[in-house]
Amino acid sequence: MRRVRYHEHGGPEVLRVEQAEMPEPGPGQVRIRVSAIGANFVDTKFRQGTGALFQRPLPATLTGDVVGTVDLVGPGADETLRGERVAVLSLDAFADHVVADAADLILVPDELDDAAASMLPCAAPVALGTLLVGGVAPGASVLVHSAAGNIGHLATQLAKLRGAGTVIGTAGSTAKLDFVRAHDADVAVDYADDAWPDAVRAAASDGVDLILDAVGGKTTLRGLELLAPYGRLVAYGAADDLVDVPLRSLYAVRSVTGFSLMAWQKARPAEYADAIAELTGLLADGTLRFTVHTRLPLAEAAEAHRILDARAQLGRILLVP
Repeated sequence: MRRVRYHEHGGPEVLRVEQAEMPEPGPGQVRIRVSAIGANFVDTKFRQGTGALFQRPLPATLTGDVVGTVDLVGPGADETLRGERVAVLSLDAFADHVVADAADLILVPDELDDAAASMLPCAAPVALGTLLVGGVAPGASVLVHSAAGNIGHLATQLAKLRGAGTVIGTAGSTAKLDFVRAHDADVAVDYADDAWPDAVRAAASDGVDLILDAVGGKTTLRGLELLAPYGRLVAYGAADDLVDVPLRSLYAVRSVTGFSLMAWQKARPAEYADAIAELTGLLADGTLRFTVHTRLPLAEAAEAHRILDARAQLGRILLVP
């Protein structure tokens, strides 16, 4: 079978399509015949080997949101899973077949196509989980950074569905700003304009109640000054870089919290399960809309990373083995 790895850090060109042995599931695991893979931005940072936070032993694999059919069940796993259509977040996702723990599988209903199902392992639960951790409340003002991205364009919609008042989304081009508005943001702000905080203040004159931030760097620091009293910034990524939060920024009764999908799943498994059920329903009935920027064959994994590096995508990049 084929898999994608990289043996050195660098640009998208370091990604190699290799031949590999068919994986065998271990105890409590299953093997999945892959039909679609959702690419994630964070892998570009690992591929580049940028900073201490983004390091993996070489040769390294790519993570992704895998959708496929269980074709082999390992010892101790539920035999009835064979033939089931499932979705899962995999650390070795860019391949024709992957192995996953049976406990991590999300069963995919017939109403969801592969693209919709690819939102369930990571993008949709992160979008909803950050809102829940941030305590989004009816009437709240919410600022979503990278609102044209895979997670962001879901978060703007979910904020509205959770009763938010004013939802502000940031993006970096005219096309992306139009895309943000089309996905339920009340206001779209161009973060390429150095005066973007002024545009946010104009939309939320009393301050922002909740900020979802996967950008990091100066964006985080400038965002802190936009928070209303009792406002919260939820950090769930660092597309630019990590920063130290100055304590003085929090004295105005502001707070910062982090979010990790795996930590949330472990700490509150019932809440996570309820979220997956809710999101599955919202995707199935079309209430939660998503966009696929492009579909590429597995052999063009490098092209997927070129698009991610350029931050040019609107929504999801999907690879098809």
